[in-house]
Amino acid sequence: MGLFDRIRGGEEKPRVAFVGIDGVPYSLLSEHPEEFPNFAAIADEGTAEAIESIVPPESSACWPSLTTGQNPGETGVYGFQDRENGSYDTYVPMGRDVQADRLWDRVTDASRKATVMNVPVTFPPQRTVQRMVSGFLSPGLEKAAYPDELGETLSGLDYRIDVNAKLGHDEDKREFIEDAHATLDARYEAFSHYIAEDDWDLFFGVFMTTDRVNHFLFEDYEEEGEYYDEFMEFYRKLDGYIGDLRESLADDVTLVVASDHGFTTLDYEVHCNQWLAEEGWLSFEDDDHSELGDIATDAKAYSLIPGRFYINLEDREPRGSVPQEEYDAVRDELKADLEALEGPDGRKVCERVVEKEDAFRGEHDDIAPDLVAIPSHGFDLKSGFKGHGEVFGKGPRNGMHSFDNATLHIDGEASISDANLYDIAPTILDLMEVEYDRGEFDGASLV
Repeated sequence: MGLFDRIRGGEEKPRVAFVGIDGVPYSLLSEHPEEFPNFAAIADEGTAEAIESIVPPESSACWPSLTTGQNPGETGVYGFQDRENGSYDTYVPMGRDVQADRLWDRVTDASRKATVMNVPVTFPPQRTVQRMVSGFLSPGLEKAAYPDELGETLSGLDYRIDVNAKLGHDEDKREFIEDAHATLDARYEAFSHYIAEDDWDLFFGVFMTTDRVNHFLFEDYEEEGEYYDEFMEFYRKLDGYIGDLRESLADDVTLVVASDHGFTTLDYEVHCNQWLAEEGWLSFEDDDHSELGDIATDAKAYSLIPGRFYINLEDREPRGSVPQEEYDAVRDELKADLEALEGPDGRKVCERVVEKEDAFRGEHDDIAPDLVAIPSHGFDLKSGFKGHGEVFGKGPRNGMHSFDNATLHIDGEASISDANLYDIAPTILDLMEVEYDRGEFDGASLV
């Protein structure tokens, strides 16, 4: 007797199983229906389309926004690294730093039950839901699982929080690919187990290994390189797992499958602070051991990943050099310089440059970047503070995030045209018939 054989008192309400496939571009799935028949079946029998990500398209910012339906100005999370107010100090945002209500918070408040597995930026696990294992950025399974018996069960399945991405740095990718398969297999076993056995109204689980495979093998896919066959084999397995999970769901459950951003081949890493230094925007008090905290008093701007640019503003930054009355002019100048920046191949580095007031609003927009550069396909915007003598280079990764071409599959009727990441949360709540104030979301329901 499992979840779907239970008997509840009162009126039954519809349920949702959400499966995240981090970083999977819609075009990868839609252009190969014969390779990925289960994704094709959802598209044929339900609804599927490419959607837009958020600004910036960084997983640490995307998943808080996807799970809240709100922009980083409300969630308080702008990327993998955020800065403290009135300081050059930075921190890595964790689950407790997400300031907006998550989907499972709303579901629980409505006296419904949620099982949450492997969602990035959820450590430490919340004890307000019936079951949660945190995802990306968790220090290990023992501390990431609630309740304790969840950790014990997952350990028995050889569950991993994440693939060993360091293996992707090796020239020979075979060990990395084997580890990716093992991580995917264990994640599927865990999802399958708790979908069948748990008493849930919302199941919310994320496959993050897709993002890792894309970072190290996406060029092989797009250019039919050395590991093309291995890339496609990995995704055929994912497609099979999605099909098996779909088959296991009861009739009152809607399956939603989505990614947080798209992906494209990486041609050049762009070391933004090196570029700022060469262009006279940035200088350090200690050039030999430069860090963000070493910004000199004459610096006018600095950058954090991915493509976030901050004016070194008086009364906001500790050694701010740009007077408040010059802010608009200085920002316009930096925006123009970014828009004019070209790569070694002559292509524009930035597809567009977004001003903060056009992307962020809310109680936590005081730490928002002044500009966010959305890179053109092929460019990955980095922001280290030392060790980069050249603006353009390339490391072991051959794939990078894209703002466009994220994927959304809904196993039912929906209208996905012109949709974005913010639309997913209200859509799930509507599917579950959970009441909410539409004004709280930056998106709108698609059903």
